[in-house]
Amino acid sequence: MKKDSWNWSLLFGVIFLGAILRFTNLASKPPWSDEWATLVFSLGHSFRTIPLDKVISLDTLLSPLQWDSTTQPSDVVNNLLTESTHPPLYFVLTHWWLNLFPQSQGLVSIWWGRSLSTLLGIASIPVMFSLGWLFTCYFTVAQISAALMAVSPYGVYLSQEARHYTIAILFVMASLACLLLAIRCLERKIFVPFWLVFCWIITNSLGVATHYFFSLTLVAETLVLFGFWLKELKDKQGNILAIYWSRIYLAILGTFIGCSVWIFTWYSIRNNQLTDWVFDGNPLEQFLEPISRLLVWIITMVFLLPVEGTPEWISIFSGTVIILLIAWSIPSCIRSFKLCSQIYATNLGISVLSRFLVSAIALILAITYIYGADLTLSARFQFIYFPAIILLLGTILAYLWQEAKFFRPKKVRKFFTATSLELTLAENYNSSQLAVKSRDRSWSWFMPKGKKVIYLFLLIGILGALTVINNFAYQKVERPDVVVPVMVEAHHKVAKKTPVLITTLHKTHGQTGEMMSLAWQFQKLLEKNIINFKPQFLLAHNDTEDRFLATKTLYRELNKMPRPFQLWIVNFSAPMDLESRNCTTQDDDKRKATGYRYRLY
Repeated sequence: MKKDSWNWSLLFGVIFLGAILRFTNLASKPPWSDEWATLVFSLGHSFRTIPLDKVISLDTLLSPLQWDSTTQPSDVVNNLLTESTHPPLYFVLTHWWLNLFPQSQGLVSIWWGRSLSTLLGIASIPVMFSLGWLFTCYFTVAQISAALMAVSPYGVYLSQEARHYTIAILFVMASLACLLLAIRCLERKIFVPFWLVFCWIITNSLGVATHYFFSLTLVAETLVLFGFWLKELKDKQGNILAIYWSRIYLAILGTFIGCSVWIFTWYSIRNNQLTDWVFDGNPLEQFLEPISRLLVWIITMVFLLPVEGTPEWISIFSGTVIILLIAWSIPSCIRSFKLCSQIYATNLGISVLSRFLVSAIALILAITYIYGADLTLSARFQFIYFPAIILLLGTILAYLWQEAKFFRPKKVRKFFTATSLELTLAENYNSSQLAVKSRDRSWSWFMPKGKKVIYLFLLIGILGALTVINNFAYQKVERPDVVVPVMVEAHHKVAKKTPVLITTLHKTHGQTGEMMSLAWQFQKLLEKNIINFKPQFLLAHNDTEDRFLATKTLYRELNKMPRPFQLWIVNFSAPMDLESRNCTTQDDDKRKATGYRYRLY
């Protein structure tokens, strides 16, 4: 009873730690265009209400972020399916979430908009605990896996975004649980229960209704099942037409039917410019870059130190420390992985996780190199295998923990108190070469290393999480907090009443979101009485082959502006000659910040 109480107390402590890390500085980072898309659509609003090709005020640009009690979930679905490339489940949930505490006036709360994703990220900790216990039936695996999830820098990063990745991760874990239970039934040649088939179909359908890339999880699971199908085919006593396989076929068919509606909706979306950026570049010519990026994303799921927004020497030092720590821990982890694969209690779970990981990563690389859509460009797309990484590592570290706990440089041990896993570890360890060596010095040096590795992973994980929440890694894709101070400083050098116009080339609501980020930053300064002017904005639309269409719009609106005024050209890729319009600049080059290229005229 005391042991059970300790396990639950430890779990609650880990959840509490994960909650603190995820809620700290939740609203401190500036929102970026994808988060604006979440909030605008979840409020039941549309980006199409923002006028294009004309000068608009800051208030007009931010108007879709006002709460409206008349909108319904149907508005969320309709606007999303006509303007975006995402399925509606998370956005509908966010709509209900924002309506729990409606704001009578002002813009939507960034903290409240992100908090749903944060709570779902916190929920992944006990779910990971349950998944660890389900895969191995050992609380040690469950506890360490939950702890790794709680302090994961990658997990904290996704939890602080007003996006749908944390709920998608929950569906990935639920689907993996169904996969393991189904494979256990196949190994025993017994029926997969109907309730499990039903839960699996519902989970998979909801997963695709959350994010289309969840379908890659399903393909990876299918490849895992195919491996066991081939094993059954080669087995003389096996039979792929046996009735216990019929439930697997039923689950696959039900999943296809449940997900097909969203897949067909995805293909019917006309506006695919929102995803054009994944096709930039040529992965075949830059063959090693996608692999390198993928390796970096996997490492940052566990290890991370300050690498962004710091002096170069600190970034280099952080990278060097991470590489050295990984090199120090890899031998123990590899040995643990091999022995875990031989233990009856964990070998099936290890096999399923390993095959799933290999399949998922192979799919991402195949799509990148063959289809030309580089899915390694963004860290957030790696959510499809993130839980499997944490669970596999938790299993490996649990072996090291039990090993260090059981083997001590003492000859006396109460074997009757050892668990079956500890006894199995004893057999494996005593049969290894290390056990043949000296049992005093060798053991006292080596065996504590198992716990040292675990403490190292958790400590670096916490440091990595602190790195993320303090904005020294996984910074937002756009940095309006860097751009706006430059604009404010430039305005202070001229008369207070000088108008400011910020213009950009508009193709999709992605560019609208970039301007919203700037407007939101100005709005914060206005609320704090730091500035006393409101900039105006111009979104010059161009979705045709006429390269000068947006330029013509810009010239037309410039002729209407009273002079003098300050003109900021932001992410404007169309050709233009502003000098001929009596606009001058002292900047030799465009200024750069993450997500922005801008120049003052």
